[in-house]
Amino acid sequence: MSPAAYARAHASRFVRELQTYLRFPSISTLLAHQSDRRACAEWIVRHLRELGLTVALHPPTSHPIVLARLPSPQPYRPTLLVYGHYDVQPPDPLDQWRSPPFKPTTRNNNLYARGASDNKGQHFAHIKAIEALLRTGAFPPLNLILLIEGQEEIGSRDLFPFIRHHARRLRADYILISDTAMFAPRLPAITYATRGLASLEVELTGPRHDLHSGVHGGPVSNPANILTHLLATCTDPTGRITIPGFYDDVAPIKARERRAWRQLPFNPQTYRQLLGLPALGGEPGYTPLEQRWARPTFEINGLTAGYQGTGTKTIIPARATAKITCRLVPNQNPQHILRLITRHLRHHCPRTVRLHINADAVPWFLTNPDGPGIRAAQHALQHVFGRPPVMIREGGTLPILPAFQHHLRGEVILIGFGLPDDNWHAPNEKFSLTNFHRAIQTTLTLLPLLAQGRARRAHGGL
Repeated sequence: MSPAAYARAHASRFVRELQTYLRFPSISTLLAHQSDRRACAEWIVRHLRELGLTVALHPPTSHPIVLARLPSPQPYRPTLLVYGHYDVQPPDPLDQWRSPPFKPTTRNNNLYARGASDNKGQHFAHIKAIEALLRTGAFPPLNLILLIEGQEEIGSRDLFPFIRHHARRLRADYILISDTAMFAPRLPAITYATRGLASLEVELTGPRHDLHSGVHGGPVSNPANILTHLLATCTDPTGRITIPGFYDDVAPIKARERRAWRQLPFNPQTYRQLLGLPALGGEPGYTPLEQRWARPTFEINGLTAGYQGTGTKTIIPARATAKITCRLVPNQNPQHILRLITRHLRHHCPRTVRLHINADAVPWFLTNPDGPGIRAAQHALQHVFGRPPVMIREGGTLPILPAFQHHLRGEVILIGFGLPDDNWHAPNEKFSLTNFHRAIQTTLTLLPLLAQGRARRAHGGL
């Protein structure tokens, strides 16, 4: 039996096993679910051991890292690392779910559950393809590593030191990740770039405590007023960032990218209606896709100051805070951007209040869209979906990608099988079962290609 035939014959079982995986409420951000995370990790360990892989759990004990590999790796074979995460977002608000978030339910050929698409269903498809190859004796001459973590939804904070410490053991020629989405139904996509992220929490403090605005209004500067003024100096009404030097290092969009993105089936008015907007805005001179994928942003994520209850409370608040994130693009240096923003805010902040800034940053990611692994992935997707994939960027941030690139040195291959309406991080998350099975078939096609002389033949010989 061929691996593809094996996968078709066991398709129903594969779905049942995925449903079992999805029943674990492996929420990474909540301490109350520590035992659920542990149970979920131990379940995937047992599952991988049944396939004949060597598997171990690694610290942290509260969010264990699952590391598996084929026994007896061969030094002359290329190595593939498959990454995924078993942790999930909280399911709130629960009253908006049509079915319980941890009771997987099938409707209209979609599997509904928290984590179905982000990310259990996507990396489980790779595991099922590996099973089909092993059970039929057709696994290609590849060394295989599986790395499945439990902290992606809270920043992978323990995975970074784990990768640095075990870099030699984890070094791979290819790193396969399915934690992105297709561009549209039946239109597969390969993502070759993601934006970075600069995060700041800005706090202004004035008096020791809130003051009566009638008694003290006038000589006492209002932190909320000053904060809104400070933030207003950072952008103009169109959204263009006015912080000096912010755009200096931004890599221009290549002409071939612009041509390719214009050919994608994207309608700005449909997009506007989908989001419920009266009109689209954004930086002048760029299309919505260019703004989302290849231009930096300055976003106020939250503002807090003063009285928030019903009615009026006439005060001068003692403090005001803002949470800010900036999406960054090649070739912006995240630490340099943080310094520019900090300098700008300090320059415009009056001495009548105190300014405190806490900041962090994650680099952007960019890989060669013509790399041998990506060419092999293009062939595999075309073989399964019947059309070539589109090459896209992603506006979001996957913090672990630059670390993989730097420490493991392999070519990162980002193939998404989710859909734009899969409701990641929202109620009624789903995963198309058609895409689940297509993901398995794609992996079955891809792995032999990666084994062919490190995929050097993928461009001309396939």
